[in-house]
Amino acid sequence: MFFHLKSVLLIAAVILSSAVFISAQDTDNKENKEDKKENETPAPAQQTIDLSKNVTAEGVAESAIIIYGGLTGRNGLNQIRKTTYERGKMTIVNPDGTVDNANYQRWIIRGESLDKEKNRIEQQFPNTKYSLIYDGEKTFGVFNNTVFTPRESAVNSFENQIWHGLEALLRYKENGSKLDLVGRDKIMGVDFYILDVTDKQNRKTRFYVSVKTLRVMMLEYEDEGVKYRRKFYNYNYSQGTLVPYRTVLWADDKQIEETEIMTITFGQKVEENLFAMN
Repeated sequence: MFFHLKSVLLIAAVILSSAVFISAQDTDNKENKEDKKENETPAPAQQTIDLSKNVTAEGVAESAIIIYGGLTGRNGLNQIRKTTYERGKMTIVNPDGTVDNANYQRWIIRGESLDKEKNRIEQQFPNTKYSLIYDGEKTFGVFNNTVFTPRESAVNSFENQIWHGLEALLRYKENGSKLDLVGRDKIMGVDFYILDVTDKQNRKTRFYVSVKTLRVMMLEYEDEGVKYRRKFYNYNYSQGTLVPYRTVLWADDKQIEETEIMTITFGQKVEENLFAMN
């Protein structure tokens, strides 16, 4: 794997900047207890670097891809994640305030780009079970082996997981998306690069990439006038690639969904007929 030179330089700059960031936060310990824990061991003295003169949108994106690929980057992600099988639990808050709990399974066959990807999620609630499927062209539902047309809200929610998920950033080149480095900001004591990714259908997702770890900690997007925010927690490595095992979704500052991955595996055989209409 040969890294892009500016990606490697960016990582080195970020590591150096992170040490400066940790040292600088010593003055904020009274206001942020978590920062206090992180700064109990002083960082070595480093020369301050103004990253605003060096960082580019592509540099941030490519460096994040390297991190999520376990330092193997895009090639590693493509080779390892040819297929995905995921199993977990979901908590959904309905518009009327009631809460539904469900177990789910997800199968993915990786495409050349997200619009060619095949994605199926099967949700099992206490009283029913059904699947939503994107077959690389369209979305439809399956209930008791019968194809049905899902509600528009269900389709939007399912497709937003695809178009406005982490893969929108990790596969921006394959998707032909545009990048824009909006700036850099500190939120709740964490320093972020703010990166907008806009795909060919003009769907825009804003990513908050940690300056310290180059992990996406939060993303935002808007759909039909509703502002959504998804946060990522419990990062761990699966088969050498980085995965957030817990995510929480808000709509206009109201939590509407929480997902926890129980198991996830890549590269196993996934049958094509899982995504067929018959």
